[in-house]
Amino acid sequence: MSWVSSLGSKLPSWLHWPSRSTARHVIYGVIIGFSLSLTSTSIALYYQQRKRERISKKFTPRPIELRSDEVVSGVTGLIGNTPLVRISSLSNALGVEILGKAEFLNPGGSVKDRVALRMIEDAEQMGLLRPNTGSRIFEGTVGSTGISIATIARARGYDTTIIMPDDVAEEKVKALLALGASVERVRPASIVDKKQYVNLARQRASKFGKLDNIEESDPSLNAERPNILPSVSSSVVVTTTSHVNFDAFDLRDDEDFLTKPRGYFADQFENRSNFDAHFVGTGPEIWRQTSGQVDAFVSGAGTGGTIAGVGQYLKSVNEDLVVALSDPDGSGLYNKVKHGVMFDRKESEGTKRRHQVDTVVEGIGINRLTNNIELALPIVDDAFRISDAEAVAMSRYLVKHDGLFLGSSSACNLVACVKLVKKLGWTENKTVVTILCDSGNRHYSKYRNNEYLRNAQIPVDISIIEDLLRSPAPA
Repeated sequence: MSWVSSLGSKLPSWLHWPSRSTARHVIYGVIIGFSLSLTSTSIALYYQQRKRERISKKFTPRPIELRSDEVVSGVTGLIGNTPLVRISSLSNALGVEILGKAEFLNPGGSVKDRVALRMIEDAEQMGLLRPNTGSRIFEGTVGSTGISIATIARARGYDTTIIMPDDVAEEKVKALLALGASVERVRPASIVDKKQYVNLARQRASKFGKLDNIEESDPSLNAERPNILPSVSSSVVVTTTSHVNFDAFDLRDDEDFLTKPRGYFADQFENRSNFDAHFVGTGPEIWRQTSGQVDAFVSGAGTGGTIAGVGQYLKSVNEDLVVALSDPDGSGLYNKVKHGVMFDRKESEGTKRRHQVDTVVEGIGINRLTNNIELALPIVDDAFRISDAEAVAMSRYLVKHDGLFLGSSSACNLVACVKLVKKLGWTENKTVVTILCDSGNRHYSKYRNNEYLRNAQIPVDISIIEDLLRSPAPA
């Protein structure tokens, strides 16, 4: 060993072996550092476990459901309890679970079945509507809500009148006519225009029962004037042709009042029943189906009821959950969430086009605040602008990779899911849920029509989604 000592004495000072004391301190430091790291990791895991336990206490175990053995009551019994479907192509590419609530499986073909049923049931419970009395439901809609109302109204013994813009997909009009609804198509207009489709639906309901051939301006003619019934919401208009004195007697005992037909303007945009349908139905279903393991909820907003109701419920059981808005071109909600101002770049001087929300996407996007959207704004954490090209690309991508044939709003929602995951840098152990609002069956004439898209200068390019999935998360 003498040669080792000799060699050591010839080495420069900075190459000498450390002393036993120094080595001991280094070893102690490594052990302490490892112990602290292990301890901090254990503490973090402990708190995560405690959080999961707190969430599980709020979670009501799902009962075993044997749907194949059930007999439901009529078409309304088929509404709700839709499954969650894993979007395999997106989930595998992102490493995060992307789940879609398959609302296109409702009997009326969309998420609006829930809203229509709740509005009609609430009106019946309040005595505003009575089945099989010749009553008529009026609604202004771009299609899906009208189809849902017409479906349920036919089963409950009501007639329907639907007022809609004249540029919606032709398939929706055909479906309404097949369901026996009266359809009135009007030019697209701003909500401040008296001839805007929602305003016209309200006017038609308020005049329900009035004789068409009587001129209001002629006082000599004894025109039958419908009575306006008081309702919970000032926007909901209910008329009756019965002659009643609301202060004179108990209307529950008046045969004329109970049997005469009513005109009912549902007003999905302002009606609180819209929010309630999702707060007590869709939201709890998602919570049960994910066993409380959901990290984000993504939805577009047309009336605002879905994102408000589902978002409010999920936030009430998990305050850390992220709620994100999917907003198409031409809608002002993106800027309302991001900047507090309801404005879209297409509204600037010299750029505004023919339609207020100028997009090939139908069912979501709006340029005004509704009661239901105001319920959503406090709980929306982020928003994503979705272009027509992105929405079209996603619909084609899903057909190619998943065999899912979805509508435009569903595609928008899934593009927003991808953008949210990329923005947050999520790569594993996360679950994002969105709404698959309707199928592609109502969109052949526009959104699914390549010739229409070419004329509108909207590309059909599936690589847009492939590039989005490959793009790195922002720093």
